[in-house]
Amino acid sequence: MKIKSFLTALILSVFCSGVFAQENDTTESAINYDAAKKLVIADIKVTGDITHEDYVIIGFSGLAVGQEISVPGAEITNAVTRFWKQAYYSEVQILADKITSDSIWLNISLKQRPKISQINYYGMKKSEQEDIEKKANVSRNSQLTPDLIDRVKIQIKKYFADKGFENAAVFVYQRNDPNLQGSVLLDITVDKKEKVTVHEIYATGNKALSLRKIDKAMKKTNRSTDIFNIFKSKKFIKSLYDVDKESVIAKYNEIGYRDAEITHDSVVHIDEAHVDIYMTIDEGKKYYFGDITWVGNTIYPSTILDAYLNIKKGDIYNLKQLDKRLTGDEDAVSSLYKDNGYLFFNIDPVEVSIIGDTINFEMRMYEGRPATINKVVINGNDRVYEHVVRRELRTRPGTVYSQNDLVRSLRDLAQMKLFDEEALFTNPDMIQPNMEDGTVDIVYNLQTKSSDQFEFSAGYGQQGIVLSIGIKFTNFAIQNLFKKKMYRILPQGEGQTFSIRAQANGIYYQNYSISFFEPWLGGKRPNSLSVSAYYAIQNGYSDRYKQNLYNNINSYYNSVYGPDYTYAAEYDPSMRMLTFGASVGIGTRLKWPDDYFSLYTELSYQNYNLKKWEPYYFGFTDGVSNNLSLGITLQRNSIDQPIYTRRGSTFTFSVAATPPYSAFNKSVDYSKLDPAAARKWIEYHKWKFQAKMFVPMSKNEKLVFMARVEYGFVGYYNKYKQTPFEKFNVGGDGMSGYSSPGTETIGLRGYTSGALTPNKMVDGYAVSNGNLYTRLTMEVRYPIMLQQSTTIWALAFLEGGNCWDEMKKFNPFDLKRAAGVGVRVYLPMFGLLGVDWGYGFDKVLGSDKASGSQFTFVLGQEF
Repeated sequence: MKIKSFLTALILSVFCSGVFAQENDTTESAINYDAAKKLVIADIKVTGDITHEDYVIIGFSGLAVGQEISVPGAEITNAVTRFWKQAYYSEVQILADKITSDSIWLNISLKQRPKISQINYYGMKKSEQEDIEKKANVSRNSQLTPDLIDRVKIQIKKYFADKGFENAAVFVYQRNDPNLQGSVLLDITVDKKEKVTVHEIYATGNKALSLRKIDKAMKKTNRSTDIFNIFKSKKFIKSLYDVDKESVIAKYNEIGYRDAEITHDSVVHIDEAHVDIYMTIDEGKKYYFGDITWVGNTIYPSTILDAYLNIKKGDIYNLKQLDKRLTGDEDAVSSLYKDNGYLFFNIDPVEVSIIGDTINFEMRMYEGRPATINKVVINGNDRVYEHVVRRELRTRPGTVYSQNDLVRSLRDLAQMKLFDEEALFTNPDMIQPNMEDGTVDIVYNLQTKSSDQFEFSAGYGQQGIVLSIGIKFTNFAIQNLFKKKMYRILPQGEGQTFSIRAQANGIYYQNYSISFFEPWLGGKRPNSLSVSAYYAIQNGYSDRYKQNLYNNINSYYNSVYGPDYTYAAEYDPSMRMLTFGASVGIGTRLKWPDDYFSLYTELSYQNYNLKKWEPYYFGFTDGVSNNLSLGITLQRNSIDQPIYTRRGSTFTFSVAATPPYSAFNKSVDYSKLDPAAARKWIEYHKWKFQAKMFVPMSKNEKLVFMARVEYGFVGYYNKYKQTPFEKFNVGGDGMSGYSSPGTETIGLRGYTSGALTPNKMVDGYAVSNGNLYTRLTMEVRYPIMLQQSTTIWALAFLEGGNCWDEMKKFNPFDLKRAAGVGVRVYLPMFGLLGVDWGYGFDKVLGSDKASGSQFTFVLGQEF
């Protein structure tokens, strides 16, 4: 225990002060301060307000019984200094209780500084209190010293100054704790006062940049008098102001003023809450790029490097642009080398001469030799078989390093949706080069996530509530289906997708579907296989219900079933539509025009069986229709990640067609054929084009702009054998497909479901006839949360679209416009969820009013 106490004393010792004195009534001779005398310490005792044991204090003093010291002399001085430096005591005295001719009895008298038993904060929020405790490093049981009080004041003032409270006042009070001896209560009070904002910025000497451009360059220090700064920060924060001054100089450098400097600046408080900023700028003269020569290049000729640099003699001097073209941009000079293995490549732009206003550069290069990949290490993967991960990688041991291959590998891993996409692209230790042997190790630190999805949702349409339940396994392993030892709850690890889904609205509507997707058929090449099937049952309304549909329905049911009966739809199971469909598809990645392209071919079959069905759906009531089609889809997909996409694009062109049966039976007059017989085997050709582009709008690539263009067209081979199926139903949220079986729903926010779909008259019934559509979208997105478990972003959109029944009516400028805002939430367990509010500005079919305010919902799919 004594050893522990001694160590504790050494650690906890803090600064002290003291004096050396004697008590004349107990000494045998007085101390002569003019002549030092050698005395032996006969005894040392410790007195005063202390918590440590005597032997600890004596040991720390450096004095010991039997020690010969000079009085006065360095030994006593050093002991006092030792206590003083530690500042653990507020008072220190080393007294001489007794002195003889050759001995001295010492008394070390100390007063210990108090401890903090409780801290009370006033004038601040709890979150601010927690931040301050961390920054000031103050807590209960801390020793209260003058330095601690000063540190607390400084840190609190700095904390609030960084929030715009430049004039905040901090007061620290201490009170003896009545319940704990030797302790104090610490009261910290903050008077924030008003936030200090920038009233005006005054600049002199500026000719090349107007005051507004200077203000724009200052990202965090902006004038409150400028209306264009309505969304900018106008707080005055000294540290950010210093950064903004550098930004002003950087802006000058971008337009050729290499020597620009702020020669003088001052901040003047015009009142307690406002400051004016005065700056004097010496712009210097404007410079231009002169000759640019390359030194050390042996792999690529100077003409190729000039083309990549894309800076010509006579261009305005711009150091920022020079750095971007050398190393910053995706197509910079360095990427030319690093994409071909020259990982150790280095370039140093040197200003070799300045002639007048022209600066000549020499690009001094070290190319090195191509780096070979030594090891590819995969860490953190505990859900997917390693060969499934490695087959997605383009970086393989023994091959030459390529920056492009590394980026593509990360993108392909993100597309699997089995790993945290944000963590993939933020691994600083991924590339581990070894210049000595010319190799590099690639380390993928993966964070696996469960992307299996369970759906339980409800949608509402004209037939009431439709419940959906489904489950989707995104890491399935069908090879292990009968190997129970390989199960991890389910057979997992191969990256396959298996899903089952059911929708139901009681007896009116039921839909059951199952699908399977294998991304690497055979395991050697990225050829995909997809198989799916579904079965849907839909019943019609009873005649009794339809006869009273436009009457007082509640009164009708009250008369039949009693006064307590409320409105409910009445269905007739003898009126029904049964739909069965199945498809099988093969996809492959292409290498031409580039390896972002893929080709997908699908053979699909649908069977529609109608009995006593409403003629206004498809133009006939009884019969069977078959749809056998072959579809081909060509896609180019270069997006960086599938959930919150920041950059890249997708272009999709698809065509699906049935055999032209009418061309095989030219003897048949389809204009006179019964509609049911004419549609036994339907025929059509369906064309679609979709394009999406994502562009980051901020340096941190969080604010993202998305633009989309879509066109679709359903054509026919024979105008008397036009298909009633596979048409477009435009408007709404795209979730109400059950109300229009055999059609493709195209969501358009700001309008109700199907509101933009034209009709045609068939035997006196208006039948939906959407054969052509277009949809244009501009959207700005900003993330609220980007975590492995949850991804949330807000969005604002402008959208337009329309639908026509004939090509001759198509008008690309006749768009139904809408604007609005929304939010998206991606949960690995449930997929994509969201809600949008849109306002439709234009009239819809059958209405003389604008669509107005509409809410649309997202469950599992994006618009």
